[in-house]
Amino acid sequence: NWQYRENNSNIEEEYLRPFLVRQGYSETLITRAIEELRKVASDQARSLYDINRAVYDLLRYGVKMKPNVSANTQTVYLIDWERPLNNDFGIAEEVSVKGEKTKRPDIVLYVNGIALAVLELKRSTVPVSDAIRQNIGNQLNEFIRPFFTTIQFALAGNDTEGLRYGTIETSEKYYLTWKEDVGTDSSRPSVGDTSRPPVGTDLSRPSVPDRPADGRDKSVPTAVSNIIFQCS
Repeated sequence: NWQYRENNSNIEEEYLRPFLVRQGYSETLITRAIEELRKVASDQARSLYDINRAVYDLLRYGVKMKPNVSANTQTVYLIDWERPLNNDFGIAEEVSVKGEKTKRPDIVLYVNGIALAVLELKRSTVPVSDAIRQNIGNQLNEFIRPFFTTIQFALAGNDTEGLRYGTIETSEKYYLTWKEDVGTDSSRPSVGDTSRPPVGTDLSRPSVPDRPADGRDKSVPTAVSNIIFQCS
């Protein structure tokens, strides 16, 4: 639970840097790649869509740079798309994010310390549309718009209507119903996968309690951590 954790961010360097070290990049390349990601993600002079698109390009195709002026261009891949299980997956609950007004998404999915999906989940008696509108509202300037510059999927649901999903700035009527495949694909990572050690006590956890004390449904389909790779 990150409700009281200070300085929660959509780019958690303490988890991203160890992943890049494990991938074999030099400290110089790692530092410059993280700086470039932060620079692009924090460019609030651009629209949320344009920032998000630029961040997506870095996530999908890597950060290209030269270690020095005489060196060849190298690419630092922030996500290992070829070997999904080589990435560090983490789920954080009740993530307090400071903006114009502090907001607290129910669940944030991180890959290598980069926030890629947010989930707003309601109890069964509250319509899923309320969760969708909460996601949309959080993206406004007066709330936590900068946090959504890295977010690729916004999800909302409850245990009676199921899960809905969209991307940043998706209108409520265009949120789609998430449907899981009947079969399973062992090559895809799952929330419950334990083949890699957790990246941190608070961040990485294999599952989320189904029924917290407040009565809201917190069950997360195992496919949630696969979405990024299925849609890439």
